[in-house]
Amino acid sequence: MADSGRMPVIGVTGPDRGGYAAWAATRLALARSGARALRITPRRGVPEVALDGLVIGGGADVGWQAWETLPDDAGGSRRRLADLLLFPLIALLRTLFGKRQRAGDNAARDRLELACLERAQAARLPVLGICRGAQLLNIFLGGRLRRELAAFYEEGHAVRSILPRKRIFIEENSRLAHALGTTSCRVNALHRQAIDDRHLGAGLAIVAREASGVVQAVESGGDWPVLGVQWHPEYLPQRREQLGLFRELARLAARRPVAR
Repeated sequence: MADSGRMPVIGVTGPDRGGYAAWAATRLALARSGARALRITPRRGVPEVALDGLVIGGGADVGWQAWETLPDDAGGSRRRLADLLLFPLIALLRTLFGKRQRAGDNAARDRLELACLERAQAARLPVLGICRGAQLLNIFLGGRLRRELAAFYEEGHAVRSILPRKRIFIEENSRLAHALGTTSCRVNALHRQAIDDRHLGAGLAIVAREASGVVQAVESGGDWPVLGVQWHPEYLPQRREQLGLFRELARLAARRPVAR
């Protein structure tokens, strides 16, 4: 829970079309963490109200027409029960409320989220980037993305599932390890591209990878507390460690002085 007497307000970005399952899941995770979520979409614009924190949500890939990139080089029982009950429901919600994003919609969202990141950086708001949000955070700070990941899976296959089927390995003493309470856990995977470890954004450090080497999380080490994860913690509500990400964001947001 947030360690303050007030409830921090955290902006959550998403698309105009669809994205309702992710929004509802993120809103619930923040409420459980003692924070109030405020939805931000291109049509709604950057809110006028003062924010205490920011979630750059997941969704469609960052628009390639807008950003320069480099191509890859050539060469427990109760928990299982919760999984069985929750994941079909989450999958159904994503199917019912998800909508295919048009190129123009995606470009508008890119612009909106970059504007939100500019505001967050200026005010030193804590930020959690989820999947495409982590990728956009890296781009905002001058980094680049890998468009294709096939080279990482020459001896296997890329996992793509809302189920926590991918194991990641986390740097000790990182903000991420502190939030999750562990240095290794299983996560889901819905991405087709990832942060390029050859071109990290300024001030970012890689704090988690999967066994193949694909970057799974980055964070800042300076006075702007940002964390980007490649997976979708909002779709893992039964996992205590994943709720820890939202609790840490709420804790940092609640410690901020009240804006006047």
